[in-house]
Amino acid sequence: MITISPSAQEHFVKLLSQQAEGTHIRVFVVNPGTAKAECGVSYCPADAVEPDDLELPFEGFSAMVDGDSKSFLEEAEIDFVTDQMGSQLTLKAPNAKLRKVAGDAPLFDRVHYFLQAEVNPQLAGHGGECTLIEITEDGFVVLQFGGGCNGCSQIDVTVKDGIEKQLLDIMGDEIKGVKDVTEHNRGEHSYY
Repeated sequence: MITISPSAQEHFVKLLSQQAEGTHIRVFVVNPGTAKAECGVSYCPADAVEPDDLELPFEGFSAMVDGDSKSFLEEAEIDFVTDQMGSQLTLKAPNAKLRKVAGDAPLFDRVHYFLQAEVNPQLAGHGGECTLIEITEDGFVVLQFGGGCNGCSQIDVTVKDGIEKQLLDIMGDEIKGVKDVTEHNRGEHSYY
């Protein structure tokens, strides 16, 4: 579930040696599954351990993961790096913002995941976003755009040369194309 490098394990053992007996570390995600997800590590005194916590034992300490964070910390990595700038604890959790879906999940879920994980982070740089409305019976992915994408002069390129091309490459045997149902209104919000 969570990989903690040997240097990070040494760091935690050193920190925990200065805490009360039985103190663990807690690895967690605040606002899991959202664009505002943040990962963190804190002390977890013995009396703060919850019944649904997952205990991950390491040499000299345990990492506690709360029930709400478990699936969002799949494939997470904690490292402790020292370079000329000093020492730093790093936590990488690729599934914190959006729960990874299985390859055999329903088509709607897989398309939604692709949009949230791959497309919306790129559109956010322009103040935009897209939402999956439906997948029609004849195989078209129907999207609605908002924010800076609404009224953007490049929306057709984004839909056809970007999103549709990528989805067809990945799921071309299951979908036929992408349709935009947004009523585009150009204005100050539009990205140019």
